[in-house]
This record gives sequence, structure tokens and C-alpha cells, in this order.
Amino acid sequence: MSTVTKKKLIQNISQNRGMHPNDVRNVIQAFLDAMTDTLSHGDRLEFRDFGVFEVVQRKQKIGRNPKNASIPILIPARKAVKFTPGKKMRKLIEVK
Repeated sequence: MSTVTKKKLIQNISQNRGMHPNDVRNVIQAFLDAMTDTLSHGDRLEFRDFGVFEVVQRKQKIGRNPKNASIPILIPARKAVKFTPGKKMRKLIEVK
């Protein structure tokens, strides 16, 4: 398993599509900026067959310090981005 960075993704797409890397970089950055803006407004992003991104509220909970488990640590409530994969993605991941 390896990590695919934005730079590697841009290189792969530009080679596969025969486009200049700067054009691909601009489109990917605009897409990511639009996603971030949409999620920051609390809206939900849904891409058919890929999945759904949504902002959820995580509840406050008690955590433990592994070095000193006798002292509880309060983890405050917070908002987080949740991703739920779509049917097509789930099937592709399960096969591999």
C-alpha cells in the first residue's frame, strides 16, 4: 500500500489525458476548494457511485492517557467530516 499525493495524482492525470500539469493542478485545486467551501457551510456532497461527504457532530467523550490511565481526559464535542463510500466503491474495495 502506498500514498498517492496530489502531485502524483496530477502527474498521472496529465499523462493519461495528455493535458498540461498546470491545467490539471488548477482544476483539482478548484475542485478541492469548492468541496471545502461546501462542507464548511454544513452542506452535504454526494457523488453517485463514489460516496457522500457530510459534516457530523461528534459527541463529548472521556479519553484515557495511555501512560497514566487513572486520569481521565475530557475530549470536547466537535464537528468532523464523515465519508460514506458508495456501492460501486464498496464493491471495488471489497474485491481487492
